[in-house]
Amino acid sequence: MHLVFDDASVFKRFVDGIAVLVDEAEFVIDENGLGLKATDPSQISLVDFRLPKKGFSKFDAKEATKIGLDLNYLSQVVSRAKSSDKIELLISGDNSTLKIIFVGKSKRSFDIPLLDISTSDLPLPRIDFESEVKVRADALSDSFKDANLISTHITLSIEDDYFKVRASSSKGKLENVYGAKDEGVIALKATEPTSAMFPLDYMVSIIKAASSDTEVTLKLKTNAPVEVQYSVGEGRFTYFLAPRIESD
Repeated sequence: MHLVFDDASVFKRFVDGIAVLVDEAEFVIDENGLGLKATDPSQISLVDFRLPKKGFSKFDAKEATKIGLDLNYLSQVVSRAKSSDKIELLISGDNSTLKIIFVGKSKRSFDIPLLDISTSDLPLPRIDFESEVKVRADALSDSFKDANLISTHITLSIEDDYFKVRASSSKGKLENVYGAKDEGVIALKATEPTSAMFPLDYMVSIIKAASSDTEVTLKLKTNAPVEVQYSVGEGRFTYFLAPRIESD
């Protein structure tokens, strides 16, 4: 296996968008490209990452290959890339290590031991969502920073052509309201009003790989997991996060 990706800084965003939730996981390389599905240690979130074959400048994978890695360590390694570097990925002949090569003003390489991670295929949740909003990542990030002053949880809701981010605690209350025609909102639709509460730290982590102008799609159903999707270059992230159900 020999893969070449032309922008190591973008590849780092791919890794960071996974490592922020998942400690260890298995990448799968096949004729379609590179992919990963994994849950966080508490199993309340799931990430599905896909980077198609066309995203690589070189994609030589003669057979399906699984690569188990410590993602936190992988993130540290790819952070050593320079902004102008290419990144090459190769598997050793005995399938024991992943060689990562940064090619730029110099050629630097790291050999990372592979982990034996036995994972079954994770099915994605099948949810009949009731509403959907596409919003700029910077609008979400601002709301999450506001909410952090109030609570560790946020409520996301869509009603009457408005997307709302709410938080409340003994410190007070927050309500950020985005209308369908506001600058931060690209699209909004709902078959009925929806509302669900989620842990704020997970929502912050989920959009970590997004840049300020990234278009983020959130799909909601009352008291059901939220689906969050966005793209970074050719790479596509899909996250699911379980809600917090408040008891009466």
